[in-house]
Amino acid sequence: MGSFSIWHWLIVLVIVLLLFGKGKISDVMGDMAKGVKSFKKGLADDDETPVKPAGSTIDHKPADVVSTSEEKTRAS
Repeated sequence: MGSFSIWHWLIVLVIVLLLFGKGKISDVMGDMAKGVKSFKKGLADDDETPVKPAGSTIDHKPADVVSTSEEKTRAS
């Protein structure tokens, strides 16, 4: 009673085909396949992006050097 027989699944399949038709089911499955392909392509694109290794150089701007004449005017 807990499991279904092959006849049960065949009857369910026939009812689904009658309700939705063969064309709609193939359209839905095609759309699902396109979604899976684009998902896999997205994952592959993420893997191909270069990753900076740890300890790589840091791009930074050097500090401005203040001349002595500017220091005197700032102090006043």
